[in-house]
Formats: sequence, C-alpha cells, structure tokens
Amino acid sequence: MVARAETTTPSHGQSLDLDAWLGVVSEGRSDAEQQLIRAALTRAQAAHKNQMRASGEPYLLHCLAVAEIVHHLKLDHEAVAAAILHDAVEDTDVTLEEVAQTFGGQVARLVDGVTKMGRIGEMREPAAGRRSTESSHSESVRKLLLAMAEDVRVVLIKLADRLHNMRTLRFLDEERQRRIARETLDIYAPLANRLGIWQVKWELEDLSLRYLEPDAYHRIAALLDGRRIDRERHIDLVKERLTKAFDAAGIRAEISGRPKHIYSIWRKMQRKNIDFHEIFDVQAVRVLVESTAECYAALGIVHTLWHHVPHEFDDYIANPKSNNYRSLHTAVIGPEGRAVEVQIRTREMHEHAELGIAAHWRYKEGARYDQGFEKKVAWLRQLLEWKEEEPSADEFVDRFKSESVEERVYVLTPQGQVIDMPAGATVLDFAYHIHTDVGHRCRGAKVNGRIVPLAYELSSGEQVEVLTGRKVAPSRDWLNPHLGYLKTSRARAKVRHWIKQQDRDINIAAGRSSLERELHRLGLSISGLPEVAERLKFPDADSMMAALGRGDLQTHQVVSAVMGLGETGQEQPISFTRQARRPVQGKVRDDFRILGVGNLLTQAARCCRPVPNDVIVGYITRGRGVTIHRRDCANILRLKDEDRDRLIDVEWGDSPDRLFPVDIQIQAYDRPGLLRDVSAVLANDKINVLGMHTRTDKKDLIATMELHAEVTDMGQLSRVLSRIGQLPNIIEVRRKV
Repeated sequence: MVARAETTTPSHGQSLDLDAWLGVVSEGRSDAEQQLIRAALTRAQAAHKNQMRASGEPYLLHCLAVAEIVHHLKLDHEAVAAAILHDAVEDTDVTLEEVAQTFGGQVARLVDGVTKMGRIGEMREPAAGRRSTESSHSESVRKLLLAMAEDVRVVLIKLADRLHNMRTLRFLDEERQRRIARETLDIYAPLANRLGIWQVKWELEDLSLRYLEPDAYHRIAALLDGRRIDRERHIDLVKERLTKAFDAAGIRAEISGRPKHIYSIWRKMQRKNIDFHEIFDVQAVRVLVESTAECYAALGIVHTLWHHVPHEFDDYIANPKSNNYRSLHTAVIGPEGRAVEVQIRTREMHEHAELGIAAHWRYKEGARYDQGFEKKVAWLRQLLEWKEEEPSADEFVDRFKSESVEERVYVLTPQGQVIDMPAGATVLDFAYHIHTDVGHRCRGAKVNGRIVPLAYELSSGEQVEVLTGRKVAPSRDWLNPHLGYLKTSRARAKVRHWIKQQDRDINIAAGRSSLERELHRLGLSISGLPEVAERLKFPDADSMMAALGRGDLQTHQVVSAVMGLGETGQEQPISFTRQARRPVQGKVRDDFRILGVGNLLTQAARCCRPVPNDVIVGYITRGRGVTIHRRDCANILRLKDEDRDRLIDVEWGDSPDRLFPVDIQIQAYDRPGLLRDVSAVLANDKINVLGMHTRTDKKDLIATMELHAEVTDMGQLSRVLSRIGQLPNIIEVRRKV
C-alpha cells in the first residue's frame, strides 16, 4: 500500500506534526531541495488556512498526504512541491505566476498540468438530457491524458491525488461514492496498470470495488480474514521448506508472504465463474533473487518440491506484460496438500513491479538509459498522435480505455515479430495495427496457415498473415458492432476517417440504403425523417444519412429514434395522432402500462407480435380486455373511423426478464450445414426457438426458413438478424410481419 506503512499524515481528528512530515519527505534530499519543499508547505498552509474537507479535516491534510505519496513513489523535489500546491491555484487566491516566480517554472508547469483541466467528470453512460455534460467530462479526461504526455509527473501527481481521495471516500454520499469509484476503475486504475505502478493500481481497484460491489467486497474480505491465522501458519511452513532448499542450492533468496488483493480475487471469480474456495492463489509467497538465471533455478526447485498445478504457470520474464511487468508465476500443491502460488523475480523486477515508471523517473535526466521507462514514455507520446486521429473526445477516451485494459494477447507476424494487442482483437484489428493501408486493403487473413474470417478473435501465440488486395475499399459493415469485425477503437477510427473522405452524396446514398435494409429486416416503416433527424441533433435528413453512411451514426440509433426512444430512453412517439397522457401510478398489468386508465386485462396481438421498443397502441376488445398492437400493424391501419375511438395509449411496462415471440423469415441458397449455422447463431445469442419450418424450391435451390422464436427486445432481434445475414449463401433475413 503506497505510503501507508510510513505515513505521517494523521487520521481524522488528530493534530498534524509538520516537522515529522517534513522529516519524511525530505529524506535523502539536498538542503536546497528541502528548502523548496518547506517553502511550498508554508505557502499552502497559508492558502488553505480556513478550508475544510467533507471529513471535517483541514484541507491542508489532503495536500500533504498527496505529496507524501508522491515522495514514496520516488519522484523529485519539484514534484513533491507541486503536489503540495496542486489545489492552491484552483481553490485559493494563489496564482500560477506567483508559483512560477517563487518556486520556479518546472513546479508551475506541473501545478498547471494538474489543475488546468479542473475536476474530471464521472465516467458513466449518458442519462436523459446529459449528453452535452458527458461530452465535457470526456473532454476533461482528454485534456488530462494529453497534459500527462508532456510530463509524466503530471499523471503521477494526479494518481496520488485520486488515491488519497479514494481513501477518504467514505465521507461522501452514496451516489458520489459510486460515481467516483466507477471513474477510478475505468480511468485511473488502468492508467496506473499501464504505467506499471502496481502499488497504486491494486489499492485503487480494491477501494473502487468496496463502493461498487460492497457485498462481494465484504464477503471476500471476511473469508480472507477468517482464514488469516491458518493461512499465515501454512505460508510459514512453505517459507521454511523453500529456505532450506534454496540454501542447499546456494541461492540467496528473500521469501515473504504475498498479499492477495480483493479485486483480483473477485475478477478471477467473475472471469472463471468459480467460487472463492476454487482459487489457487489466495495463499501466495514471493521469492526475490539476484539474477534472472536464479529465477529459473528457483522455479526448478519449487517444482521439484511440490507438484505443479496444470495451466497455472506464466512466464512473464520471457513474455513481459504490456506494462513491462516481469516475473515467474506458478501454482503448486504445497504442504498439507493445499494449493499455493509462488512468484519469483529479481529485486530489480520487484522494484519495477511495485513502482513502475515512477521508480525510473530519475533515469530520465540521463543517469542511465532505462528501456522500461522509455517504452512507457513512448506510449504516453502516442496520446498526442491520437489527438489527430480522434476528433471526438468520447472516442478518444473510449480508445484510451481500450488501450489501457489489463488483458492483452501477443501474436506473431510471419517474420516472427511479437505484436501486443488488446484481448478480443480480431485479425482485421491486427491488419490496422500493422499499417493503415494494410487494414484498408485487407481482404482476408491466415492464422497459423489456416484461412480465417476477418472477425476471427486472436489468441496469444498465433501467427497472423494478412491477405491484401490492390483496391483500397474498407467496408461500412466493418463498423457494425453486431458483426464483430473491429474491436479496437484505433481500427474503428481509421475506417471512420477513410469513409469521411468519400463524397457526401455517396455517403447519403449509402446511409439511406443501410437504414432501409435495417428497417425492412426489422419489419418497420419510417415516416417523418426530418423529425428523426431533429431528435438525433442533425440539421436535416440528408446530414443524418451522410453521418450514417460515414459510420459516425449507427443504424440501431436511428431505429431507436424511429421507434420513439431517441437518446433519452423514454417513449416519445414521432407520428402519434393522439396526445400521450401521464401513466396512472401502480396500474401495471403484465408487460404493458395503460395510460390514463385503471385495471384492464392486456394481451399481445398475434397478428403483429409487438416486441419491446416497438411503438405500440392498445385496442379495447369486447370481453377480452385490451389487445396490444404495433402502431404500424395492418389491422390497426385498416380500422374503420367508428372503431378508432376504441384505441387507447399504452406503453411498455417494467418486465426485463420477459421473453416476447417474434417470427423470422430467412431466404438463402441451399447448402449443407445451412440450418446448423443458423441454429448456432441463435444459440450463441441465447435465443429460444419455439418452432421452425423449412422448405427448398428444387428449381432454383432457394431455401426458405420460417422461425418462431423468443427475444428480449428489439436490440437483440437486430443483432441476431445482422449475424444471420453475414452467413454464407444468405439472400435475405427479416422479421416477418
């Protein structure tokens, strides 16, 4: 835990001993450096004199806690001084000019880098009416990331600031706790991981989980605490056996118990769908040796002493993680037949694993070249290049989150070069990673010598060869998230950029064609395009179609607006002839809510089979309650004028687990395995098929399939229709109405 063991900043309600604090952060520094830190402390003390935090503590305490974390990350005196003053310019009458004049240009630039973005907004899905606010939040994050690319110390101070805020999060209300915790897990913890600062990463993750999943957090914490005495006894037994074996082999090793972090346990339980008691590495020891050769010698001794657990060995020395983390991990059945994880690394690897880029900051000044530091700085510099490729702040932040996730895959080029890709990346992502032009001209790929689809997801160790054509012609289908061609933000940005360069008229035509196909497939009709465009914040229908053709807008967003969902998620009918009334509270029957009317029996009409997100209307029958139809149902459209008085406004009720029947029609050129492939798509999306009828015309060999299935909503239906449409030999797939 960063600075916890040696911290001098007091707990809530204690007085602050400034001399003791100065003694800690001044350790190992010259007199001039100590004077700068002392001067910063004096100025911050005066500036924050009357300010208090939500906890009731003096605000100065936060500044000093952040500075102490920065000190323990082994940063220089300028970074410590900037950490002390990091909130002074934003929250007090201290000016940036005063900081530059008193403490120097470097300190001023660091303070400015931390404060000029202001507070970063919560990273969460946009709620109704919050689109502009969320965009400004993303813009704040973008400014932070670009600022840190100029000076690594900016992000290290910001991480220290967030770490202390998370330690004191209990003093805020529950809603703010969850928002800040979510932002920390989405932005700050992955950033600390990418920079290799393990100390900060694990504590941010554990604290975030405490507020996001409190039940899971406290359950795992209780299980760990309840077995602590027994676990410590077992770890002591393992250490004793290892010490004797290493001494006999002449290996000087430092052996210690390794704390297992709650978040990593929870993630493993979620990822592998297992219980706490099935995790092998809850009990773990760490072995520190002098050299890489001794790492492998120690590993051999461990495997000689105890039986190795299959599939639980990772060599991160030969294949370092994306943040340059290096270590040997193995799990064995240790004393008393109990599993234990053993990590083996050198002391240099250990320092790097704990402090990452922070441990190597001093080497930037030229003391010696450090490859790990340079790799991380190179990654930060790439952020400046992303600025040109990602004009949208939301896309920029989405790309950062994609690039910062912990899970990575390592694949090989035909020449044997190792390429680091995010987990889930496809061969098309790989092509764009190699070069933009290679991605644009990609027509196929071979993995380990076998031709695979462009949507094939890569696994570590596979060798990938991209097959290209002469023509540069990315497909707009590559941007369809349902089809799974592209998983990385980087590749999607390159395709969008290429499409934007094409002629506007072509994009309008392509967008209109794409929308018409989707509406036809879903069995919907569209009227009032200008109203749809207005709802989606476009000046006219042509602009909306051009955005759809370029890939800036997805067909499912337009379909949602057509059905009256728009950006808010609330039903707002576009072409309704009657004014919707407010629902009567508590009058919910099954899956539908009657607007303005009390207890009425409802049932879905069999003629049009409405599905959630369809725009619907109720028809009052004689003796059978209200029948729910789609607004564009042929039977509703053919109603006589005297029967239209029996129409009533309804909306979907709250029944997230309910399934709804829908009819799907497929036309395809017949081939062996066609039915199997269609069934596989349905099974992968967990769609239950209630009935199926197939027939084949022997003259033209066209097969027609009619499926009666159950779906949860229109989104699932759209997704599965898109995937079936991509199968070989499929002519058309649509919802039957």
